[in-house]
Amino acid sequence: MFFQTIGEIIRDYWPSLLLGIKTTVEVAIVGTVLGFLLGLLIGGIKAIRLDYTASKTARFFKKLYDIIANIYITVLRGTPMMVQALFFYYALLNVFNWDKMTAAMFVISINTSAYMAEIIRSGIQAVDPGQTEAARSLGMSNFQTMMTVVLPQAVRNAFPAIGNELIVNIKDSSVLMIISITELMFQAKSIAGTTFHFTETYFLEAMIYLALNIIATLILNAIEKHLNKRPAATIPMSDTDPSSMKLAAHQGGNK
Repeated sequence: MFFQTIGEIIRDYWPSLLLGIKTTVEVAIVGTVLGFLLGLLIGGIKAIRLDYTASKTARFFKKLYDIIANIYITVLRGTPMMVQALFFYYALLNVFNWDKMTAAMFVISINTSAYMAEIIRSGIQAVDPGQTEAARSLGMSNFQTMMTVVLPQAVRNAFPAIGNELIVNIKDSSVLMIISITELMFQAKSIAGTTFHFTETYFLEAMIYLALNIIATLILNAIEKHLNKRPAATIPMSDTDPSSMKLAAHQGGNK
């Protein structure tokens, strides 16, 4: 009877379940992508270390930025996403006059960006400092060094943690039902309240979340495997002539 009831729920409410799945995946993907881009900016700037040639003004603004970035990361990582959703939705409702879906994507994006910023910062710090020194010896600016040498290696090294944020967002999107977006948890709660088959409905919901995360994991593993076949740009130094350094942007294959 348990699985028969589940079959009946799928038969009678599949449009609602499909809408919930679509909304969940959409919010998770958009939130992860936007959170990654914002985290890339925050973590990338935070990881920059000014050298002795930097002016006092540059050092002041860098210190000020680091303080603001640390507060941003600490607050967003130290408070529940459910609380953030309620606060930002109602606090900014009269400012942006936004709908609940836009508010949900905003909340999950800024929440993800706090974690992404630390992931990117750690990935940048894990890159061999010799890469930066070699790039600067070639006359590359800090920006060129960061964009063409350091960041590609940092993102590739941090990709497992970046991909894990997508898995987390698929599950954590369930808390956004608090502002009534039609994601999977919201739909499951509505179905359970209508049918009074709470155990069967939530078991089905759990299996859907599991399936979504398995699919996402397989896709992320395939992307990671592909990235590992294409080494990021590095700057090798000749063993015989340390002064002869050349940028080698390895693109994989036989190049």
